[in-house]
Amino acid sequence: MGGDAQTVTVGILGFHDSRETKAISNAVTALGHEAVWLHEEAVGIDVSRAGVALDPDVDVVVNRLLLSKSTSPLEDLSIASCYAAVRPVLNDPRSVLVAVHKHATSSRLAAAGIPVPHTYMATADAKLNAARDGFGTPVVYKTAIGTNGGGTWLVDHDRAVSATVDGRRAFVQQYVDASERHRDLRIYVVDDEVVGAMYRYAPAGDWRTNVALGGDVEDATEDLPQGAAGAALRATRTLGLDYAGVDLIESDGGWLVLEVNPTAGFRGLFRATGRSPAAAIAGLAIERAGGRVDSALVERLGRDLDGTPPADAPSRVRDERVPVVGHAERVTVTGISGSKEVLARIDTAASMTRIAPDLAADLGTEPSAAVEDGAPPRVDIVVELAGERRTVTAVLDEEMGPETPLRIGRNVLRDYYVDVRRGVRGDAGD
Repeated sequence: MGGDAQTVTVGILGFHDSRETKAISNAVTALGHEAVWLHEEAVGIDVSRAGVALDPDVDVVVNRLLLSKSTSPLEDLSIASCYAAVRPVLNDPRSVLVAVHKHATSSRLAAAGIPVPHTYMATADAKLNAARDGFGTPVVYKTAIGTNGGGTWLVDHDRAVSATVDGRRAFVQQYVDASERHRDLRIYVVDDEVVGAMYRYAPAGDWRTNVALGGDVEDATEDLPQGAAGAALRATRTLGLDYAGVDLIESDGGWLVLEVNPTAGFRGLFRATGRSPAAAIAGLAIERAGGRVDSALVERLGRDLDGTPPADAPSRVRDERVPVVGHAERVTVTGISGSKEVLARIDTAASMTRIAPDLAADLGTEPSAAVEDGAPPRVDIVVELAGERRTVTAVLDEEMGPETPLRIGRNVLRDYYVDVRRGVRGDAGD
Protein backbone atom coordinates (compact mmCIF):
# COMPACT_ATOMS: atom_id res chain seq x y z
CA MET A 1 0.00 0.00 0.00
CA GLY A 2 1.14 3.58 -0.46
CA GLY A 3 3.82 4.95 -2.76
CA ASP A 4 6.79 3.03 -1.35
CA ALA A 5 6.83 -0.42 -2.95
CA GLN A 6 9.03 -1.69 -0.12
CA THR A 7 6.50 -0.83 2.57
CA VAL A 8 4.17 -3.65 3.61
CA THR A 9 0.86 -3.06 5.37
CA VAL A 10 0.25 -5.77 7.95
CA GLY A 11 -3.25 -6.27 9.30
CA ILE A 12 -3.49 -7.78 12.78
CA LEU A 13 -6.90 -9.45 13.04
CA GLY A 14 -8.04 -9.53 16.66
CA PHE A 15 -11.36 -8.78 18.38
CA HIS A 16 -10.04 -8.92 21.96
CA ASP A 17 -7.85 -6.41 23.76
CA SER A 18 -4.65 -8.39 24.16
CA ARG A 19 -1.13 -7.22 24.84
CA GLU A 20 0.07 -9.65 22.17
CA THR A 21 -1.96 -7.96 19.42
CA LYS A 22 -0.59 -4.57 20.44
CA ALA A 23 2.96 -5.93 20.62
CA ILE A 24 2.80 -7.36 17.09
CA SER A 25 1.40 -4.07 15.77
CA ASN A 26 4.15 -2.08 17.47
CA ALA A 27 6.82 -4.49 16.19
CA VAL A 28 5.60 -4.04 12.59
CA THR A 29 5.94 -0.28 12.99
CA ALA A 30 9.37 -0.58 14.60
CA LEU A 31 10.49 -2.68 11.62
CA GLY A 32 9.64 0.22 9.31
CA HIS A 33 6.32 -1.00 7.91
CA GLU A 34 2.64 -0.15 8.41
CA ALA A 35 0.39 -1.89 10.93
CA VAL A 36 -3.41 -1.90 10.95
CA TRP A 37 -5.39 -3.38 13.85
CA LEU A 38 -8.35 -5.18 12.25
CA HIS A 39 -10.72 -4.99 15.23
CA GLU A 40 -14.51 -5.03 15.19
CA GLU A 41 -14.75 -1.28 14.56
CA ALA A 42 -12.38 -1.50 11.60
CA VAL A 43 -13.15 -4.59 9.49
CA GLY A 44 -14.84 -4.08 6.13
CA ILE A 45 -14.87 -6.61 3.26
CA ASP A 46 -16.64 -5.83 -0.03
CA VAL A 47 -17.49 -8.75 -2.35
CA SER A 48 -18.90 -8.17 -5.82
CA ARG A 49 -18.53 -9.35 -9.41
CA ALA A 50 -15.43 -7.16 -9.52
CA GLY A 51 -13.79 -9.26 -6.81
CA VAL A 52 -12.94 -8.74 -3.15
CA ALA A 53 -11.98 -5.33 -1.78
CA LEU A 54 -10.65 -4.91 1.75
CA ASP A 55 -11.43 -1.81 3.82
CA PRO A 56 -8.87 -0.98 5.09
CA ASP A 57 -6.62 -2.64 2.54
CA VAL A 58 -3.71 -4.72 3.77
CA ASP A 59 -1.02 -6.87 2.16
CA VAL A 60 -0.96 -9.67 4.73
CA VAL A 61 -2.92 -10.63 7.85
CA VAL A 62 -1.72 -11.92 11.21
CA ASN A 63 -4.55 -13.98 12.71
CA ARG A 64 -4.85 -13.19 16.43
CA LEU A 65 -8.49 -14.21 16.83
CA LEU A 66 -8.93 -15.67 20.32
CA LEU A 67 -11.56 -18.20 19.28
CA SER A 68 -11.66 -20.00 22.61
CA LYS A 69 -12.81 -16.76 24.25
CA SER A 70 -15.36 -15.97 21.55
CA THR A 71 -19.09 -16.62 21.82
CA SER A 72 -19.17 -17.12 18.03
CA PRO A 73 -15.85 -18.79 17.11
CA LEU A 74 -16.96 -20.16 13.74
CA GLU A 75 -18.24 -16.76 12.60
CA ASP A 76 -15.00 -15.10 13.70
CA LEU A 77 -12.87 -17.69 11.93
CA SER A 78 -14.95 -17.21 8.78
CA ILE A 79 -13.86 -13.57 8.72
CA ALA A 80 -10.25 -14.77 8.64
CA SER A 81 -11.26 -17.02 5.75
CA CYS A 82 -12.53 -13.98 3.84
CA TYR A 83 -9.09 -12.40 4.14
CA ALA A 84 -7.42 -15.69 3.19
CA ALA A 85 -9.30 -15.65 -0.13
CA VAL A 86 -7.19 -12.71 -1.32
CA ARG A 87 -4.26 -12.24 1.09
CA PRO A 88 -1.74 -14.42 2.94
CA VAL A 89 -3.00 -15.13 6.47
CA LEU A 90 -0.74 -16.28 9.31
CA ASN A 91 -2.05 -18.63 10.76
CA ASP A 92 -4.20 -19.99 7.94
CA PRO A 93 -7.80 -20.35 9.18
CA ARG A 94 -7.96 -23.95 7.91
CA SER A 95 -5.07 -24.85 10.19
CA VAL A 96 -6.55 -22.90 13.09
CA LEU A 97 -9.83 -24.80 12.73
CA VAL A 98 -7.98 -27.98 13.72
CA ALA A 99 -5.60 -26.47 16.27
CA VAL A 100 -8.27 -24.67 18.29
CA HIS A 101 -10.06 -27.99 18.93
CA LYS A 102 -7.95 -29.98 21.39
CA HIS A 103 -9.24 -33.42 20.45
CA ALA A 104 -8.96 -32.69 16.72
CA THR A 105 -5.37 -31.59 17.37
CA SER A 106 -4.57 -34.84 19.19
CA SER A 107 -6.16 -36.84 16.37
CA ARG A 108 -4.07 -35.11 13.71
CA LEU A 109 -0.84 -35.44 15.71
CA ALA A 110 -1.40 -39.09 16.63
CA ALA A 111 -2.09 -39.93 12.98
CA ALA A 112 1.30 -38.36 12.15
CA GLY A 113 3.08 -40.46 14.78
CA ILE A 114 3.63 -37.63 17.28
CA PRO A 115 3.24 -38.84 20.90
CA VAL A 116 0.15 -37.51 22.69
CA PRO A 117 -1.68 -38.56 25.88
CA HIS A 118 -4.49 -41.08 25.59
CA THR A 119 -7.82 -39.27 25.05
CA TYR A 120 -11.40 -40.27 24.33
CA MET A 121 -14.30 -38.21 23.00
CA ALA A 122 -17.89 -39.34 22.59
CA THR A 123 -21.06 -37.49 21.68
CA ALA A 124 -23.23 -39.41 24.17
CA ASP A 125 -22.88 -39.33 27.96
CA ALA A 126 -23.19 -43.10 28.39
CA LYS A 127 -20.48 -43.82 25.85
CA LEU A 128 -18.08 -41.28 27.38
CA ASN A 129 -18.58 -42.61 30.91
CA ALA A 130 -18.15 -46.21 29.79
CA ALA A 131 -14.81 -45.34 28.17
CA ARG A 132 -13.71 -43.30 31.19
CA ASP A 133 -13.44 -46.48 33.27
CA GLY A 134 -10.36 -47.45 31.25
CA PHE A 135 -8.45 -44.28 32.17
CA GLY A 136 -8.02 -44.93 35.88
CA THR A 137 -8.20 -42.28 38.60
CA PRO A 138 -7.73 -39.37 38.44
CA VAL A 139 -8.65 -38.47 34.88
CA VAL A 140 -8.49 -35.11 33.13
CA TYR A 141 -11.85 -33.89 31.85
CA LYS A 142 -11.87 -30.89 29.54
CA THR A 143 -13.84 -29.04 26.93
CA ALA A 144 -12.52 -29.41 23.39
CA ILE A 145 -12.27 -25.64 23.00
CA GLY A 146 -10.92 -23.69 25.95
CA THR A 147 -8.05 -21.48 27.07
CA ASN A 148 -6.06 -20.36 30.11
CA GLY A 149 -7.05 -23.53 31.96
CA GLY A 150 -10.73 -22.82 31.30
CA GLY A 151 -13.03 -25.82 31.10
CA THR A 152 -10.47 -28.25 32.56
CA TRP A 153 -11.02 -30.44 35.62
CA LEU A 154 -9.15 -33.22 37.40
CA VAL A 155 -11.77 -35.82 38.30
CA ASP A 156 -11.05 -38.42 40.96
CA HIS A 157 -14.60 -39.31 42.01
CA ASP A 158 -17.16 -41.62 40.44
CA ARG A 159 -19.64 -38.90 39.50
CA ALA A 160 -20.77 -39.17 35.88
CA VAL A 161 -19.37 -36.67 33.40
CA SER A 162 -21.19 -35.16 30.45
CA ALA A 163 -20.31 -35.26 26.76
CA THR A 164 -20.96 -31.51 26.68
CA VAL A 165 -20.25 -28.71 29.15
CA ASP A 166 -22.25 -25.52 28.73
CA GLY A 167 -22.89 -26.36 25.08
CA ARG A 168 -19.28 -27.32 24.26
CA ARG A 169 -18.05 -30.84 23.50
CA ALA A 170 -15.92 -32.44 26.20
CA PHE A 171 -13.58 -35.41 26.44
CA VAL A 172 -11.43 -37.33 28.91
CA GLN A 173 -7.64 -37.46 28.85
CA GLN A 174 -5.00 -39.54 30.57
CA TYR A 175 -3.59 -37.79 33.65
CA VAL A 176 0.20 -37.54 33.44
CA ASP A 177 2.16 -36.41 36.49
CA ALA A 178 5.80 -37.41 36.26
CA SER A 179 7.23 -34.63 38.46
CA GLU A 180 7.11 -33.77 42.15
CA ARG A 181 5.74 -30.35 41.28
CA HIS A 182 2.98 -30.17 38.69
CA ARG A 183 4.73 -28.73 35.64
CA ASP A 184 4.71 -28.75 31.86
CA LEU A 185 6.79 -27.19 29.09
CA ARG A 186 5.67 -24.42 26.71
CA ILE A 187 7.72 -24.04 23.52
CA TYR A 188 7.00 -21.10 21.21
CA VAL A 189 7.67 -21.79 17.54
CA VAL A 190 7.74 -19.17 14.77
CA ASP A 191 8.55 -20.08 11.15
CA ASP A 192 9.86 -23.53 12.12
CA GLU A 193 12.24 -22.14 14.73
CA VAL A 194 12.08 -22.15 18.52
CA VAL A 195 12.04 -18.54 19.76
CA GLY A 196 11.69 -19.37 23.46
CA ALA A 197 10.66 -22.03 25.96
CA MET A 198 9.65 -22.15 29.61
CA TYR A 199 8.68 -24.61 32.28
CA ARG A 200 5.33 -23.74 33.85
CA TYR A 201 4.57 -24.77 37.43
CA ALA A 202 1.12 -25.03 38.96
CA PRO A 203 0.29 -22.60 41.77
CA ALA A 204 -0.18 -23.94 45.29
CA GLY A 205 -3.28 -26.07 45.61
CA ASP A 206 -3.70 -26.52 41.85
CA TRP A 207 -2.53 -28.99 39.23
CA ARG A 208 -2.92 -26.74 36.17
CA THR A 209 0.17 -24.85 35.07
CA ASN A 210 -1.42 -21.98 33.14
CA VAL A 211 0.24 -18.63 33.79
CA ALA A 212 -3.19 -16.96 33.67
CA LEU A 213 -4.12 -18.99 36.77
CA GLY A 214 -1.09 -17.82 38.75
CA GLY A 215 1.47 -20.49 37.85
CA ASP A 216 5.23 -19.92 38.13
CA VAL A 217 7.56 -19.94 35.13
CA GLU A 218 11.22 -20.81 34.52
CA ASP A 219 13.38 -20.24 31.44
CA ALA A 220 14.03 -23.45 29.50
CA THR A 221 15.31 -21.97 26.23
CA GLU A 222 19.02 -22.64 26.63
CA ASP A 223 18.59 -26.08 28.18
CA LEU A 224 15.69 -27.32 26.06
CA PRO A 225 15.42 -31.13 25.88
CA GLN A 226 16.05 -32.20 22.29
CA GLY A 227 13.12 -34.61 22.26
CA ALA A 228 10.71 -31.90 23.39
CA ALA A 229 11.98 -29.39 20.83
CA GLY A 230 11.68 -31.93 18.03
CA ALA A 231 8.13 -32.84 19.03
CA ALA A 232 7.10 -29.17 19.16
CA LEU A 233 8.51 -28.44 15.71
CA ARG A 234 6.89 -31.55 14.21
CA ALA A 235 3.54 -30.71 15.80
CA THR A 236 3.58 -27.17 14.41
CA ARG A 237 4.49 -28.43 10.93
CA THR A 238 1.88 -31.18 11.02
CA LEU A 239 -0.88 -28.68 11.79
CA GLY A 240 0.37 -26.25 9.12
CA LEU A 241 0.84 -23.37 11.57
CA ASP A 242 3.20 -20.44 11.01
CA TYR A 243 3.54 -19.89 14.76
CA ALA A 244 2.25 -21.65 17.86
CA GLY A 245 2.72 -22.24 21.55
CA VAL A 246 3.20 -25.98 22.00
CA ASP A 247 2.52 -27.48 25.44
CA LEU A 248 4.26 -30.73 26.37
CA ILE A 249 4.56 -32.90 29.44
CA GLU A 250 7.24 -35.43 30.31
CA SER A 251 5.96 -38.96 30.91
CA ASP A 252 7.84 -42.12 31.81
CA GLY A 253 7.98 -42.89 28.10
CA GLY A 254 9.15 -39.47 26.93
CA TRP A 255 7.64 -36.13 25.96
CA LEU A 256 3.95 -35.93 25.02
CA VAL A 257 2.27 -33.04 23.19
CA LEU A 258 -0.69 -31.81 25.25
CA GLU A 259 -1.94 -28.92 23.11
CA VAL A 260 -0.91 -26.66 20.25
CA ASN A 261 -2.19 -23.11 20.71
CA PRO A 262 -2.37 -21.01 17.51
CA THR A 263 -2.78 -17.76 19.51
CA ALA A 264 -0.75 -18.47 22.63
CA GLY A 265 0.02 -15.56 24.93
CA PHE A 266 3.48 -13.99 25.21
CA ARG A 267 3.51 -12.54 28.72
CA GLY A 268 4.47 -15.67 30.63
CA LEU A 269 7.20 -16.48 28.13
CA PHE A 270 8.56 -12.94 28.33
CA ARG A 271 8.56 -13.06 32.12
CA ALA A 272 10.50 -16.32 32.09
CA THR A 273 12.90 -15.71 29.22
CA GLY A 274 13.03 -12.01 28.38
CA ARG A 275 11.98 -13.01 24.86
CA SER A 276 8.83 -12.09 22.95
CA PRO A 277 7.66 -13.77 19.71
CA ALA A 278 5.98 -10.52 18.57
CA ALA A 279 8.87 -9.26 16.42
CA ALA A 280 9.47 -12.68 14.85
CA ILE A 281 5.78 -12.95 13.90
CA ALA A 282 5.79 -9.38 12.55
CA GLY A 283 8.93 -10.06 10.52
CA LEU A 284 7.51 -13.29 9.10
CA ALA A 285 4.32 -11.51 8.02
CA ILE A 286 6.28 -8.74 6.31
CA GLU A 287 8.43 -11.24 4.43
CA ARG A 288 5.39 -13.33 3.48
CA ALA A 289 4.03 -10.24 1.68
CA GLY A 290 7.31 -9.68 -0.15
CA GLY A 291 8.81 -7.09 2.17
CA ARG A 292 12.22 -7.00 3.78
CA VAL A 293 13.22 -6.88 7.43
CA ASP A 294 16.49 -6.40 9.26
CA SER A 295 17.09 -9.70 11.07
CA ALA A 296 19.33 -8.01 13.65
CA LEU A 297 16.53 -5.54 14.42
CA VAL A 298 14.05 -8.41 14.75
CA GLU A 299 16.40 -10.01 17.28
CA ARG A 300 16.70 -6.77 19.28
CA LEU A 301 12.96 -6.14 19.25
CA GLY A 302 12.44 -9.70 20.46
CA ARG A 303 13.90 -8.59 23.79
CA ASP A 304 10.93 -6.27 24.38
CA LEU A 305 7.17 -6.73 24.78
CA ASP A 306 5.69 -3.36 23.89
CA GLY A 307 2.01 -3.47 24.79
CA THR A 308 1.38 0.24 24.27
CA PRO A 309 -2.00 0.75 22.54
CA PRO A 310 -1.40 1.83 18.93
CA ALA A 311 -3.16 4.90 17.54
CA ASP A 312 -5.73 2.76 15.68
CA ALA A 313 -6.75 0.70 18.74
CA PRO A 314 -10.52 0.23 19.21
CA SER A 315 -12.25 2.93 21.23
CA ARG A 316 -12.73 0.70 24.28
CA VAL A 317 -8.94 0.26 24.47
CA ARG A 318 -8.16 3.94 23.90
CA ASP A 319 -10.71 4.86 26.57
CA GLU A 320 -9.32 2.15 28.90
CA ARG A 321 -12.81 0.80 29.50
CA VAL A 322 -13.27 -2.14 31.85
CA PRO A 323 -16.42 -4.17 32.56
CA VAL A 324 -18.58 -2.76 35.36
CA VAL A 325 -20.31 -4.89 38.00
CA GLY A 326 -22.56 -3.99 40.91
CA HIS A 327 -22.62 -5.18 44.52
CA ALA A 328 -24.49 -8.29 43.34
CA GLU A 329 -24.75 -9.93 39.94
CA ARG A 330 -26.67 -12.79 38.38
CA VAL A 331 -24.02 -15.09 36.94
CA THR A 332 -23.89 -18.40 35.13
CA VAL A 333 -21.61 -20.87 36.86
CA THR A 334 -20.54 -24.14 35.20
CA GLY A 335 -19.04 -27.38 36.46
CA ILE A 336 -18.68 -30.96 35.29
CA SER A 337 -22.38 -31.78 35.58
CA GLY A 338 -23.83 -28.63 34.03
CA SER A 339 -24.59 -24.94 34.60
CA LYS A 340 -26.72 -22.85 36.94
CA GLU A 341 -27.69 -19.20 37.10
CA VAL A 342 -27.23 -17.90 40.64
CA LEU A 343 -27.07 -14.62 42.52
CA ALA A 344 -23.46 -13.81 43.37
CA ARG A 345 -22.25 -11.24 45.86
CA ILE A 346 -19.32 -9.07 44.80
CA ASP A 347 -16.88 -9.16 47.72
CA THR A 348 -13.92 -6.82 47.30
CA ALA A 349 -12.72 -7.67 50.82
CA ALA A 350 -12.14 -11.34 49.94
CA SER A 351 -8.96 -12.40 48.17
CA MET A 352 -10.55 -15.63 46.90
CA THR A 353 -13.93 -16.48 45.43
CA ARG A 354 -16.06 -18.68 47.72
CA ILE A 355 -18.80 -21.17 46.87
CA ALA A 356 -21.42 -23.02 48.90
CA PRO A 357 -20.75 -26.79 49.05
CA ASP A 358 -24.31 -27.57 47.92
CA LEU A 359 -23.86 -25.52 44.74
CA ALA A 360 -20.47 -27.13 44.08
CA ALA A 361 -22.04 -30.57 44.46
CA ASP A 362 -24.90 -29.66 42.11
CA LEU A 363 -22.33 -28.62 39.50
CA GLY A 364 -20.36 -31.86 39.95
CA THR A 365 -17.19 -30.13 41.15
CA GLU A 366 -15.32 -31.62 44.09
CA PRO A 367 -11.84 -31.01 45.51
CA SER A 368 -9.25 -33.27 43.93
CA ALA A 369 -7.35 -35.62 46.22
CA ALA A 370 -4.40 -35.37 43.80
CA VAL A 371 -3.71 -31.85 45.11
CA GLU A 372 -3.06 -31.64 48.84
CA ASP A 373 -1.29 -28.69 50.46
CA GLY A 374 -3.15 -28.18 53.75
CA ALA A 375 -5.18 -25.26 52.37
CA PRO A 376 -9.00 -25.12 52.56
CA PRO A 377 -10.68 -27.34 49.94
CA ARG A 378 -11.10 -25.66 46.56
CA VAL A 379 -12.94 -26.44 43.35
CA ASP A 380 -12.74 -25.22 39.76
CA ILE A 381 -15.74 -23.56 38.18
CA VAL A 382 -16.35 -21.48 35.07
CA VAL A 383 -18.10 -18.17 35.79
CA GLU A 384 -19.75 -15.91 33.24
CA LEU A 385 -19.75 -12.40 34.69
CA ALA A 386 -20.65 -9.23 32.76
CA GLY A 387 -20.49 -11.13 29.47
CA GLU A 388 -17.04 -12.62 30.08
CA ARG A 389 -16.28 -16.27 30.88
CA ARG A 390 -13.33 -17.35 32.98
CA THR A 391 -12.16 -20.29 35.05
CA VAL A 392 -12.21 -19.54 38.77
CA THR A 393 -10.74 -21.43 41.70
CA ALA A 394 -13.27 -21.15 44.54
CA VAL A 395 -12.95 -22.05 48.22
CA LEU A 396 -15.69 -24.24 49.67
CA ASP A 397 -17.45 -22.28 52.43
CA GLU A 398 -19.88 -24.13 54.71
CA GLU A 399 -21.34 -20.86 56.02
CA MET A 400 -22.74 -19.74 52.67
CA GLY A 401 -26.48 -20.17 52.17
CA PRO A 402 -28.70 -20.89 49.16
CA GLU A 403 -29.76 -17.27 48.55
CA THR A 404 -26.25 -16.14 47.57
CA PRO A 405 -24.24 -19.35 47.13
CA LEU A 406 -21.33 -17.59 45.43
CA ARG A 407 -19.12 -14.71 46.57
CA ILE A 408 -16.78 -13.37 43.92
CA GLY A 409 -13.45 -12.21 45.32
CA ARG A 410 -10.47 -10.21 44.14
CA ASN A 411 -8.98 -13.15 42.22
CA VAL A 412 -11.69 -12.30 39.66
CA LEU A 413 -12.53 -8.66 40.39
CA ARG A 414 -9.08 -7.31 39.49
CA ASP A 415 -10.34 -7.15 35.88
CA TYR A 416 -13.59 -5.29 36.73
CA TYR A 417 -14.77 -1.94 38.05
CA VAL A 418 -17.14 -2.34 41.00
CA ASP A 419 -19.97 0.21 41.25
CA VAL A 420 -21.66 -0.29 44.63
CA ARG A 421 -24.59 1.93 43.58
CA ARG A 422 -25.56 -0.48 40.85
CA GLY A 423 -28.47 -2.86 41.41
CA VAL A 424 -28.75 -6.44 40.24
CA ARG A 425 -29.20 -6.55 36.48
CA GLY A 426 -32.60 -7.84 35.49
CA ASP A 427 -34.31 -6.78 38.74
CA ALA A 428 -37.19 -4.32 38.62
CA GLY A 429 -36.00 -0.74 38.72
CA ASP A 430 -32.47 -1.53 37.57
